Amino acid sequence: MNIEASCFVFPDPEQVDPQGEGIVGIGADLSPSTLLEAYCHGIFPWFSKDDPICWWSPDPRCIIYPKQFQPSKSLIRQLKKDRYTITLSHAFEQVVRACAEPRAYAQETWITEGIITGYTGLHDAGLAHSVEVWEGTQLVGGLYGVQIGQAFFGESMFSRQTDVSKMAFCFLMKLCAASDFAWVDCQLPNDHLMSLGATTLPRREFLQQLKTVIMQVPPNWQAFTARAFPTQYILTTDAFLDLIH
Repeated sequence: MNIEASCFVFPDPEQVDPQGEGIVGIGADLSPSTLLEAYCHGIFPWFSKDDPICWWSPDPRCIIYPKQFQPSKSLIRQLKKDRYTITLSHAFEQVVRACAEPRAYAQETWITEGIITGYTGLHDAGLAHSVEVWEGTQLVGGLYGVQIGQAFFGESMFSRQTDVSKMAFCFLMKLCAASDFAWVDCQLPNDHLMSLGATTLPRREFLQQLKTVIMQVPPNWQAFTARAFPTQYILTTDAFLDLIH
């Protein structure tokens, strides 16, 4: 699937939001072309179900450096049990819909049908990926995001068992580290992301780096999408390198 050029033009966040409040636009649509245009400018959609589409570029930006990520000792113990298997982009829409389900701390979701359709279109074009965690044939956790060049923009994750979303996150970190990604965008900081090793970057610096990383040759992840992996696989960095290079 090819994505046509967007009919919408996104502004420079530094110019329209000099105070760093985060919101840089309202309106447009959620088509794959519009989403792609937004991400290339460091902008993403975030809004409540009954509100107009709002576009954000927060300052500072929450990121994580994949090559610096270290799983916790408790997570390593869980991975060694090999209770689950992990896949890449085997059930993208299923993961997005799971992320849209009500949480214990929030009944509302920003992941609307329009979001699901738009990001599924990006996935069909090879520009969005999901990581799935399976217990047998049951999907129990995962995450999804957008990948352009050598940049990955994390969107959301879910968990139906203890630590399984962390397993998906660890798989993504290993994959992006082996692909030489400078950082993974986590958008807005929160306690959970910071506990996983995330940090913040001034928006101006993030946007400058973004121009370079999205123009890099994207990695070939075909070897990963064709297989399912035991969780112990995540603990071996060389295994990721062998499949990419």
